[in-house]
Amino acid sequence: MSTLLEMPQSIFAPYKDRHREIQFQAKKQAVHHRIVESLDVSSAEEMDRDQLIEELRYFIEMFDDEIEWTEEEHERLLFELPWEMFGTGPLEYLLDDSEISDILVNQAHEVFIERHGTLRPSDVLFADDAHLMRIIRRIVTQVGRRIDESSPMVDARLEDGSRINAIIPPLALDGPKLSIRRFGNRHANLASLVANGTMNESIAEFLRAAVTARQSILISGGTGSGKTTMLNALSSCIPDDQRIITIEDSAELRLQHRHVARLETRPAGSENVAEYSQRDLVRNSLRMRPDRIIVGEVRGPEALDMLQAMNTGHEGSLTTIHANDTVDAVSRLELMIAMAGLDLPLTVLRSYICSGISLIVHVVRMQGGGRRVMRISELNATESGFELIDVFSLRRTGIDDNGNATGEFVIGRRPHCVESFAEHGVCYDDSLFNETLVG
Repeated sequence: MSTLLEMPQSIFAPYKDRHREIQFQAKKQAVHHRIVESLDVSSAEEMDRDQLIEELRYFIEMFDDEIEWTEEEHERLLFELPWEMFGTGPLEYLLDDSEISDILVNQAHEVFIERHGTLRPSDVLFADDAHLMRIIRRIVTQVGRRIDESSPMVDARLEDGSRINAIIPPLALDGPKLSIRRFGNRHANLASLVANGTMNESIAEFLRAAVTARQSILISGGTGSGKTTMLNALSSCIPDDQRIITIEDSAELRLQHRHVARLETRPAGSENVAEYSQRDLVRNSLRMRPDRIIVGEVRGPEALDMLQAMNTGHEGSLTTIHANDTVDAVSRLELMIAMAGLDLPLTVLRSYICSGISLIVHVVRMQGGGRRVMRISELNATESGFELIDVFSLRRTGIDDNGNATGEFVIGRRPHCVESFAEHGVCYDDSLFNETLVG
């Protein structure tokens, strides 16, 4: 990021009055347009912030007779113009807030944010579609992509790991859309998930033992349920002396291990740029001497290659899947393997899935925005197919005074995989399965 954008914390904020904010953004666009016409932007980028502010102050004073503004607007204009010239415009207010996890621009005058699991409208807005489109193009260009009518949709990753999706007309009917999913700098672990109520200490101890004992785990859940956060947390339990290969469409994992090889897919592009899919990378990872393979999310035929890895010496691998519950997760895996062209009887296919995956951890986003482990199930093969044994589950108890869903974690049956923990040198006290409730 340009040092011009590394400014002290803003004393300004978007106006609460939407009409006034739209007017201010429109004035700023008029000034920005004139400055770009008159100022050598490339040389301006070489200035330090104080030099640039003085240069901008000179230009703004030239427009005093044409545009009316208050002293406060004048100072705010000076503060924000570098964002317009080199950054993400009004979005800088939101990107500077570490508590915001999602920024959703539906229209120029309609921006939503998610903070602490709750979606709410933001005071931030753009002057018009042209303003929004200019910022989208800058973001996309900075990551080496392009967006126009011939290529109206972009999915990419920013330098800080945030994931962006932009879609414009003719595919977007009411103007350009921009979605930014951000990932905090704090590295998730099981202790942090206990602290925020995603699970309790008993569940954390079980999962810590399961990962250390090389149980392959599938994390399931819906959009925004916390699958990636859970994957990061479980990954933190892998011993540091093991080699890990991570494979993702958009790099979101933040592993702190010393021996990690990170791989990211590449979509097909113009000028004969070849596509490399997750399936290509999973296959290649097997030649990289991995102890564990972590796939960010299985969505298609790469599920077969992932299972083959889990069944051929890469136990303890981890991945996620979009699913409504643990049964749905298995059904979706069956469909994905069928997409790979493997023609097997259903009972054989299910047995193969069960031999590769030991546990399914299902996470949900509760009313009020909190994420919780809804269920941890052991996956076992049977003569007719498979069975899911609930090891832990969440019993919903109602809604509290703040509108947040409440529940209590319940202990289920003792899983068979506990018997293998000791073989991997993992000490685990399974006496809790003689109890009925975990607080």
